[in-house]
Amino acid sequence: METIIRKAGKKDSKAIHNLIKELAIFEKEPDSVKISVLDIENHGFGSNPLFECIVAEISNKVVGMALYYPRYSTWRGPTFHLEDLIVSEKYKGKGIGTKLYSAFIRQSYNAGVQRIEWNVLNWNTPAVNFYKNSGATVLDDWDTVQMHRLEMEKYLNSLKES
Repeated sequence: METIIRKAGKKDSKAIHNLIKELAIFEKEPDSVKISVLDIENHGFGSNPLFECIVAEISNKVVGMALYYPRYSTWRGPTFHLEDLIVSEKYKGKGIGTKLYSAFIRQSYNAGVQRIEWNVLNWNTPAVNFYKNSGATVLDDWDTVQMHRLEMEKYLNSLKES
């Protein structure tokens, strides 16, 4: 089976959404996906896209993706953040993830970014080892910090009370 790696289009939004839901299940967070197919269409393929995406396709079926967006490093300059690199479970172990990873790195390099970065769950040993073996540095001394909309609202409300 030939794997085609290409830039995603709006028509891929449902497949992208399905892969995101599949990843959430793998990461033991099946109820955490709150975005819809329409959100993906609007946020990725509207007039002001918030992300870019590369897909892997076999026999006209999207079986993997690399979704990323631009950031800026105050130390390095332009950066791309790889939000998710996903290969559908049925297609893992066939080199598709490596092809997507390589396409993302090539796209980043050609775009002139100075750094690419992403997160990996520490219990996902195959991914951690894959990244280390590719020459990437897995930082053990940085913790990811997140604040969701509800927490933002609570924080902002606490400022009003002060």
